[in-house]
Formats: sequence, C-alpha cells, structure tokens
Amino acid sequence: MLVRLMRRSVLAVVAVSLVAGPVLAAGDGNGEGETTKQCKAGQIWDKSQNKCVEARSGLDDDSLYEAGRDLALAGRYDEAIKVLALAADKTDPRILNYLGYAHRKAGRVTVGLGYYQEALRQDPDYTLVREYLGEAYLQKGDLASAREQLSEIEKRAGKGSREYAELAQRIEAYVNG
Repeated sequence: MLVRLMRRSVLAVVAVSLVAGPVLAAGDGNGEGETTKQCKAGQIWDKSQNKCVEARSGLDDDSLYEAGRDLALAGRYDEAIKVLALAADKTDPRILNYLGYAHRKAGRVTVGLGYYQEALRQDPDYTLVREYLGEAYLQKGDLASAREQLSEIEKRAGKGSREYAELAQRIEAYVNG
C-alpha cells in the first residue's frame, strides 16, 4: 500500500514537473558546474554544443542530468527538478537519483524516497543512490534502514568508497546526536 502511494506521489510530481512553466536556471556562480557558473536565467549548459542554451525538452539527457545535478548541489532544488523532468529517459537512475535528492533537500522526503527506490529498481548497484537513500532514512528517523543501506554500499563498493564514508559519517552524527 505504501509503495503504491509513493509511486503515485512520484508520478504526480513528474506530471506536474513536465507541464510546469519555464525553467529558471539562473547562473549565480555558486554552483558546481557550468550551468550554475555561466548560464543566464532559463538556460542550461549543453555539453554537446559547449554553450548555454534554453532549457527545453529535446536536449540530450546527459546535459539535462548535469545541469539538474549542478542546480541541486547548488541548493536550487525546484529549478533542478524542472530541468531533470525534461529528460527523455524517465528511467535513467542518475535522473531519478537527483530528482530524489532535490525533493528530499527541499523538504519532500517521502517523494524523494520514491525516486531513490525507483532508481535502485533500475540499478541496484548505484551506491550514490544508496548513500542518499540512507540519508533520507535518517531524516525520517529510521536508523535501521540507513544502516541497511550502509551495509549494501559496503557489499558493492567497500568501506573505502566515498559513499560508504559519507553515509557512515552521517549515521555516526545521527547516533551521537
């Protein structure tokens, strides 16, 4: 029942995102990549053209992913969601992961969980999703599920991976309060 409700929430958010107005991807210089460093409002960095272009459907998914990730990491969550929703491949685990991240960071943790779970259905070995999923579980107060994701990361990438270290640190901080 909960899974069905979460899928409906994810689908509703995706549908709303697809019909939303223009994307506002302003370049304020505070982000991680070319979109947030160089592009004006309503534009994203298109790596195939090596320039800023209007954010719209039909751009290559890699450019949309990179721009959406950059916006999300820069804390511009709603802009990131709009850009990521333009991707043609709605099953791309990278797109799903950053949709989950942006929703979670914007305070919509349950919606984020749905995107993370869908990303893992597409690629169970995607450890970055597992790290972010573990963080989402901590936000919900579910330490056991966060530890389960840490264990899954260890199986897939080992204790030396960045994802393992990051989630282990978050769990430790949560436990030590």
